[in-house]
Amino acid sequence: MIPLWLMILCSAIMGLGTSIGGYRIIKSVGMDMVRLEKYQGFAADTAAALCLLVSSLTGVPVSTTHTKTTAIMGVGAARRLSNVNWGVVREMVMTWVLTFPGCGLIGFLMAKLFFILF
Repeated sequence: MIPLWLMILCSAIMGLGTSIGGYRIIKSVGMDMVRLEKYQGFAADTAAALCLLVSSLTGVPVSTTHTKTTAIMGVGAARRLSNVNWGVVREMVMTWVLTFPGCGLIGFLMAKLFFILF
């Protein structure tokens, strides 16, 4: 049984993180990485939705953020490869690669802290 206070605390921290980082992510993907026309945005959303549907039906775990971002990259590159700011893409990929070990380390440290406290 997970205590109510812990669920509320986790929800509040996740909401705070989204509100702080959300604008930067939207700016990076929507303005800095590639500029899309309306029909290209629709194509990117459709492609990402289909990928997420197929992965859900087959039981393959994927990140919705990674799926949407790479669909936007693909749509931007479909017109011309130079439409995509590959410097921004490189930074995103590095962030994705470093997120997994970083989250693992933070999870390990939090578990150790909770074992000590409780």
